[in-house]
Amino acid sequence: MDTLLAFYQNIGPALSLLVVVTFILAGTVKGVIGLGLPTVAMGLLGLAMPPAQAAALLIVPSTLTNLWQLAAGRHLLVLLRRLGPTLAAIFVGTLVGSAWLGINSGLWAAHALGAALLVYAAYGLLGPGLRLAPGREGWLGPLCGLLTGLVTAVTGVFVMPAVPYLQSLGLSRDELIQALGLSFTVSTVALALGLAGQDALGSQALGASLLMLAPALLGMLAGQWLRQRISAALFKRCFFIGMAVLGGHLLING
Repeated sequence: MDTLLAFYQNIGPALSLLVVVTFILAGTVKGVIGLGLPTVAMGLLGLAMPPAQAAALLIVPSTLTNLWQLAAGRHLLVLLRRLGPTLAAIFVGTLVGSAWLGINSGLWAAHALGAALLVYAAYGLLGPGLRLAPGREGWLGPLCGLLTGLVTAVTGVFVMPAVPYLQSLGLSRDELIQALGLSFTVSTVALALGLAGQDALGSQALGASLLMLAPALLGMLAGQWLRQRISAALFKRCFFIGMAVLGGHLLING
């Protein structure tokens, strides 16, 4: 138990409260729109701690909530066959990026996180609905996977360009949600290995991350309840506006 609490004893009650509230909010966003937990967590925690520390905290909640998401559908084997090269490229890209660049405590990492959030928000608010032409999936999937892995390794955010790519495949709603869960699970596992290789994911960090599973799940349940009572389109627009503000702040101020 001491290992689980050591991280929060070190950072103090105010920052510990911020971490808990962040994961409740991040889980709520994921419950409403099916994604956004690591993006919200990295964006908010990036305001108060180094990106490597924030990324370590999201490993357990992100992995388990994404496993829950991908297990809920009936298309896993089909998606694994179709997306296998893309997922392999995400995994390799993240490990290569972690060894080559990685998330460190320098200001450049916070600026890179801000840029990733801003690009994602701009796509969400302004990006056209893309549809991939037949015949391009074979080479574009691995390329997008590799780029997603590199972005993940540097920022801890694994939505670009994987999310636009998956949305362009013409998948049904259930297939897309399961595909996102599959992609995010691979990204999180690869990020965990990359952080471990940088000595940024020891027993204390894993214990601190494990404690954030309960707030994240609580937020997801609240988000699923909220999804039945609000406009998902309006909520998503507010989410992207919030990510744009966070991203702009981190990009400018670090």
